[in-house]
Amino acid sequence: MTYSYLLYIGVFGAAVITYLWLRDARIFYRTAFPGYRKAAYYGVFYTALGLTGLLFVFRGYELVGLGMILLALYLQGNIQKEKDHLWSKDSTTLDRILGNVRIQTKK
Repeated sequence: MTYSYLLYIGVFGAAVITYLWLRDARIFYRTAFPGYRKAAYYGVFYTALGLTGLLFVFRGYELVGLGMILLALYLQGNIQKEKDHLWSKDSTTLDRILGNVRIQTKK
């Protein structure tokens, strides 16, 4: 069985969708912001859509599968989230990539 470069693009796209979902879930767990709650809940569906697209890519329907993966990435990027109070000025790029934020406590 030969694999084309489109398979690797599909695997990378599905991995990005899963990563973004897990990062949003971590940020919601630590901050309880409603925008990240919505992103974490919808991320389950978008990850399933991306993995279904990856299955289509593996089966030989590369364009259909990549279309599903791109649709999941597009929809996941359109969710409105709170960005104003999430990171401080001294947070590093690694903190933002990993979703490392301070835990919000109720007062």
